Amino acid sequence: MSIAIKITLLFSGLYLLVGMLTGILKYRGMMQSEKHEAPIYIDIAHRASLLYSFAASVMAKLLEFSPFPLWLQTLSVVIPIIYFSLSIASYIKLGLQNIETTQFSERNFITTWFMYSLIIGEIGGILLIVGGFIYTQFL
Repeated sequence: MSIAIKITLLFSGLYLLVGMLTGILKYRGMMQSEKHEAPIYIDIAHRASLLYSFAASVMAKLLEFSPFPLWLQTLSVVIPIIYFSLSIASYIKLGLQNIETTQFSERNFITTWFMYSLIIGEIGGILLIVGGFIYTQFL
């Protein structure tokens, strides 16, 4: 198993674990709230962690068919994984602070340039992974 696949599977498992742990925070928030609702960003962190876990698993499977050199495979997974991780960490931070407004209500570095880099990094990495699969399996 390549290092790129190992990294991706490791983070798939870590995201699953974070999803379960944020589920505890979500439950605690629901039990303490008068409306029985968790803080919105804890709910988002919980769901995002579980979805990113699945996404990383799909990435790992697709990498098995990659024609690209190991350094490029590794780069194509590390960049999205960094952004997935930063997003989850941000959601948890906002949830623990009980922020109820969208983080995009204010234009700043994170809501503009960081988001542009996230879009390019995540889509670019996934394009390489899916493109490699298409190349080896269909062309």
